[in-house]
Amino acid sequence: MHPLEEPGLSTRFIDPCILVIFGATGDLTARKLLPAIYNLAREGQLPPQFACVGFARRPKTHEQFRAEMKEAINTFSRVRPIDESLWATFQNQLFYHTSEFHDGAGYDSLHRFLAEIDTRLGTKGNRVFYLSTQPSFFPLICENLYKSKLIYDAEKTKDRWSRIIIEKPFGHDIKSAHALQNELLQFLREDQIFRIDHYLGKETVQNLLVFRFANSLFESLWNSRYIDHIQITVAEDIGIGTRGAFWEEAGFLRDILQNHMMQILSLVAMEPPVNLSASAIHDEKVKVLQAIRPFDLQKLNDSFIRGQYGSGYVNGEPVIGYRQEKNVNPLSSVETYVALRLYIDNWRWAGTPFYLRGGKRLPKRATEISVFFKDPPYVLFQHPGKTNAPNVLTIRIQPDEGTSLKINCKVPGTNTIIQPVKMNFRYGKYFGMAPPEAYERLILDCILGDNTLFAREDEVFNSWKLLSPVLEHWASNPTPDLPNYASGSWGPQEAEEMLAKDGRKWRLL
Repeated sequence: MHPLEEPGLSTRFIDPCILVIFGATGDLTARKLLPAIYNLAREGQLPPQFACVGFARRPKTHEQFRAEMKEAINTFSRVRPIDESLWATFQNQLFYHTSEFHDGAGYDSLHRFLAEIDTRLGTKGNRVFYLSTQPSFFPLICENLYKSKLIYDAEKTKDRWSRIIIEKPFGHDIKSAHALQNELLQFLREDQIFRIDHYLGKETVQNLLVFRFANSLFESLWNSRYIDHIQITVAEDIGIGTRGAFWEEAGFLRDILQNHMMQILSLVAMEPPVNLSASAIHDEKVKVLQAIRPFDLQKLNDSFIRGQYGSGYVNGEPVIGYRQEKNVNPLSSVETYVALRLYIDNWRWAGTPFYLRGGKRLPKRATEISVFFKDPPYVLFQHPGKTNAPNVLTIRIQPDEGTSLKINCKVPGTNTIIQPVKMNFRYGKYFGMAPPEAYERLILDCILGDNTLFAREDEVFNSWKLLSPVLEHWASNPTPDLPNYASGSWGPQEAEEMLAKDGRKWRLL
């Protein structure tokens, strides 16, 4: 059953299984994956017959791995401190396996070890393999899993299943994405591949479909007749930290825009699906990506701004520029900021601009969607030299998840003075609980075999098809004026000018 249809988790049968995390000594496992798995166990959402095995090259005992993961959960879990009575049971479901990714013998021994766990815990041979590694290792790991008979042929094996979760980015352009897909399909079927984008697991993103299609008030206005423009912002106040080598190969477009932001855009702009099945929702998202007008590369600087942060101040503290970060080329032209204007050439959105921006070392961490409605005719309530504020619907994805609607009201008194006011809804305040972490939902959905909140192959390909020409143009036309914005600012001045030329401005976060 689809997550939007379910009345409660009790309606869904969860198969016993083993989750194997490749790259288990990495930061993602400690900060996100193990806290997510622990919270699923804490809330009774994992099957009793469950185990998690860390796979990495660093020698480590089961006890050492368990102690490190306990510390990580106590540090990063959304619910702290750890429940000692639960941990006493949960730790016995955690294991560690030492091997190099290229060592075939290590996979054979993994096969034997998982079979032992099946016998001991009753996990029935079901497998989820989470590839928390560099993308270059994806084909190698899948090939070795296949050779060791840890990936099952779904046509021949009906009594158990195997699935792969792959972290972004999926390729680094359209050509490499197709090549990676072709390599994976030698060992897996498409329905066994779960391309994770943690933004799709966020509660506010999941609520987009409910918000739009379960409320006629908004869906009837959700088109170019009533909406002036839409802004999507993904701002981070942190820099690249220790990820300099990765960032030099990726950049903001590959790491954030191509997946997170394009996924949010497709959910905001999609048509109502024929039903709530995963395939129906994916079909409508793909139609949005196919309808985006290609960028005019001859005039790219008018609609697509790139930036790189220099030194400055964030939250009152001095910070260094991108080129001074560890493992970064001192003359690097890699972007840490993008801002763009795009159009979706279909019946619903013809002529309505979508403005997307995001970057590192901005003044605050915030991800939100802002829908600016068109002004009513200026016949009533006119004041010389003054216009009323537009109605704005804002959906906050992080932090402080919720929704606000800005409307115009009359200030009490004898004069007709109009002032904008906000109607606010916050998830945590209204429901009395913090939303679950995105990885909790996504890991559980993979165990359930529900790929609604994962990216399908044609979504990835269409996103790369749109953005790969931009990357190629940038490679041929380096920007000489980088860095072009100070840390702690809202990005390059050119991004402000892009909206100013359209008679608009970025919403103040």
